[in-house]
Amino acid sequence: MVRPKNVIGAIVAAALLVLTTGGTALSSPSGTVSPTDAGSAEATAGCGQAPTLTDGTHTIQSGGKERTFILDVPDNYDNAHPYRLIFGLHWYGGTAEDVATGQTVETGTWAYYGLQRLADDSAIFVAPQGIDNGWANTGGEDVIFIDDIIAMIEADLCVDTTQVFSIGFSYGGAMSYALACSRPDVFRAVVVQSGGGPSGCDGGTQPVAYFGVHGISDSPGIGESARDMFVANNGCTPQDPPRPAAGSLTHITTAYEGCAEGYPVQYAWFDGGHISAPQDGAPGDSGPNTWVPGEVWEFFTQFESAPPAG
Repeated sequence: MVRPKNVIGAIVAAALLVLTTGGTALSSPSGTVSPTDAGSAEATAGCGQAPTLTDGTHTIQSGGKERTFILDVPDNYDNAHPYRLIFGLHWYGGTAEDVATGQTVETGTWAYYGLQRLADDSAIFVAPQGIDNGWANTGGEDVIFIDDIIAMIEADLCVDTTQVFSIGFSYGGAMSYALACSRPDVFRAVVVQSGGGPSGCDGGTQPVAYFGVHGISDSPGIGESARDMFVANNGCTPQDPPRPAAGSLTHITTAYEGCAEGYPVQYAWFDGGHISAPQDGAPGDSGPNTWVPGEVWEFFTQFESAPPAG
C-alpha cells in the first residue's frame, strides 16, 4: 500500500544539541520547537460515518493467517475529525497487551510507550501482535499485516493519512525501521528504540523522519547503521552524535543539521543498557520519570496538518 505524501513546510532551521538531566533535550533558539506544516489533512473513507471498530482486540486475515491487534480509539471520538494514527510495536517476547497497557513498566502511564497519556485523546493507537511474539517479517508478511490493519482502520475511522507514525522497542524497533524502509509514503515518522535490522529493510532508499534512541552500554552498531541510512536518505549532514559519560545517568539528544525540509533526524544516546523507559538521574525503567515519551511526542507533533478542504 503506497500513497503520495504531502510535503511539507518549514522545520526548525538550525537544530540544536542539548545535554539534559531531565525534561526536554531539544529546543529552538526561542526555547520551543517550531512546528512543521504537513499541508492539508487527507481524510479517509471512515470520516463522516458511524464507526463499527471499537476499543479492544480485533482479528484480521492477513497473508492467509489469522492475526490480531488491539485498537484504542479516543474517548471523545469525532467522525468529522481526522486523527493521528500511531502504531506501538512490542519487543521480542512481548505482546500487544504489554504495549496497550504499559504493564511491563507501569500500567497506564506507560501505555503505548508513554504516548497515550500525552496524546490526551488526540490520536488513534494500535498495538499489533507479532507472530511468536516477534517480528521476523518473513517474506514481508508483517509489513503486509500492518498494511491490512491500516486499510481496515481507514475504511472505518477518520484518520489523517499524513499523520501515521510508528514506535517500537528492540524487535519492535526493528519492525518500526522495516516500515520506514518499505512504506516511506505511508509513515510520516518512525521511532526506533534500541533496534535495527532483524525485521529486514525492503527498500530503504526514500526519506522518512527518523528518531533513534539507544543506550551506550547496549549493542550500538545495529542502531547506528539504521540511523545512518536515514541520515543519508534525508540529506542530513553526517556526524557521530555525542554520548553521555558512563555513570552520568543522563542523555544527549542530537538533532542533525542539513536535513531535507520536512525530514528531520534525531538520535538520543542515554547512559544505560537495553531498556525502553530510561530516566535521568537514576538507573532502570521508569514510566512517570522517563524523558523518552515527551521527546517522541514533540517529534511526532511537529508535523501538523490543516483540516481537509471542504
